[in-house]
This record gives sequence, C-alpha cells and structure tokens, in this order.
Amino acid sequence: MTNPILDLFASSPMRPMQDHMAKVHECTSLVKDFFDAACANDWDRAEQIQKRIRDLENEADDLKRDLRLHLPKGLFLPVARSDLLSLLSRQDKIANRARDVAGLVTGRKMQFPASIHDELKTFVARCIDASAQALKAIQELDELVVTGFRGREATMVEEMITQLDEIENDTDDLQRVLRSNLFALESELPAVDVIFLYKTIEWIGELADTAQRVGSRLEMLIAR
Repeated sequence: MTNPILDLFASSPMRPMQDHMAKVHECTSLVKDFFDAACANDWDRAEQIQKRIRDLENEADDLKRDLRLHLPKGLFLPVARSDLLSLLSRQDKIANRARDVAGLVTGRKMQFPASIHDELKTFVARCIDASAQALKAIQELDELVVTGFRGREATMVEEMITQLDEIENDTDDLQRVLRSNLFALESELPAVDVIFLYKTIEWIGELADTAQRVGSRLEMLIAR
C-alpha cells in the first residue's frame, strides 16, 4: 500500500508542510469574520464561524498528525527531520490559538465596548496579516530546497521574514493602544469582563507572535 504522505514528499519535498500552513491560515483568516459578528452581537453567525474555525483546526491537526507519523526518516534533504517537525509545531500553534480565541469569546458571549470596536477589528486584521505573511514565506520552501537554501531565493525569503517581523511589530503597537483604551474604560465594566477582555486581546496578539516564530524558524533553516 502506498503512503500518501511519502508520495507527496517524493513529488514535492515540502508540499505537505505547505499544505498544513495553508490550512492553518484558512482557519486563522476566519477570525476577522468572527469578530465582525461578535461585535455586532450576531451570536448565531459567530457560533457558525466558530464551528468552522474549530473544524479547520481539526483538519490542520489531522495533517500534522499524518506528517509526524509518516515523515520519512531516511529522506535525503538539506533539512533535518527534527527541524521540519519543529517548524510544523510552530505552524500548528497559530490555528490552535485561533480556535482558543473564538471558543473563549463564544463561550462567554463577550460584549466588546463599542468605542473599541474599530481598533479591535484593525488589530485582528493585522494579526491575520502576519499569518498570511508566514504562509507566503512557507510557500517558498520547495524553491528553497531546490536552491539549497542559498542565493536569490533565500534572500527573497529573508525579505519576507523581515516584512513579517514588521507586521508583528505593528500588532504590538496596536495592542498597546487597544489595552490603553480598555484601561480607560475599566471603571465602567464588570471586573470579570475586564479580565477576559484583556485575555482575549492577549490571545489575538499571539496569532501574530506565533506567526513570527514560524518565520524565525524558517530563517534558522536558511542560516544553516
């Protein structure tokens, strides 16, 4: 019986890694629509999107599990098996956090103060930009293998990673502004709600932080 993962690696050495990251970003990108619905208190819509996020995260988990179980140990690549598994783990954490954020907000039917809606949505969108940029870099894995992680291809990917770092820096700035504006509202809100609002903001930011770690891990592969 043929091994589909091995077949994929035989035809395109990094294709399963790229497929996994594509699924991760498909999951993460729905967080924007989720918060649009949550801010509008459209909980039927929010719950539908939250379920889709959970389903896509499960699909990403299935891809991750198949890769871990079937990644060929004797595959001759300029990348150590342990390095690929480490990169895979970082990719997976992005989808995990998207699932966690949507689950927390839906479970508590959290109410976001209207005065921070625009800033919250801008923050979410920029964090998703980080996931998109990480995907863009991972999509170059095939070409990096072909070129031995050197030359113009490596330089181009390093530039993508620099852009990813800049996006993550943007999310840090947006998060500081959002937290500051929430701080100004604390006296008007129930204390428990404030705690979970800060937790939600923190977890949204981790989408970008974890995407940046994907880029950092890829950069280490190039450096080696």
